[in-house]
Amino acid sequence: MARLTLSRSLHDVGLAAWFGGTLANAVALNPAAAEAGQDGRTGAVANAGWDRWTPVNAAAIGLHLAGAVGQLVGDSGRVARQRGVGTTALAKTALTAAALGVTAYSRSLGRTVSQAGSVPAASGTQPQAHTPQDVAAAQRKLAALQWLVPAMTGALVVTSSYAGEQQRASEQVRGLARLRG
Repeated sequence: MARLTLSRSLHDVGLAAWFGGTLANAVALNPAAAEAGQDGRTGAVANAGWDRWTPVNAAAIGLHLAGAVGQLVGDSGRVARQRGVGTTALAKTALTAAALGVTAYSRSLGRTVSQAGSVPAASGTQPQAHTPQDVAAAQRKLAALQWLVPAMTGALVVTSSYAGEQQRASEQVRGLARLRG
């Protein structure tokens, strides 16, 4: 079996940044924006942080996808022959697609909030009574989605760990033996 060090590294580093960055922003940036001192600055502070994170997040996702494709190509023989590996690969692909969709939708909502500029807000994801309606609606959706992205990417970390366990020699022997028997 060939080594896939570059693909694994791209996959893991990209996924780590995608997961960690979105979690950090949900845990720290969005609530900390409320400390801006003025209601109108709260949204601007959160927007500035998310706008700075967006290109890094896009690069992280690109690295992750490049690594995932490299691993899939490199492990194609195992995916086809070892029992359970194809199912795991399919689950990872579906979960990745779902996380990408939620991330893209979140960014679309974030763009709505960011383009509004300095509007009153209680935090990065909590509107106030005077927050414009479209921005308030986007913030309410982002309040849930800010947790969904790290939950989904965290699930990808766990699924990737499981896939790594399937590469143990004992698992490969067991998986190939089941196909023959």
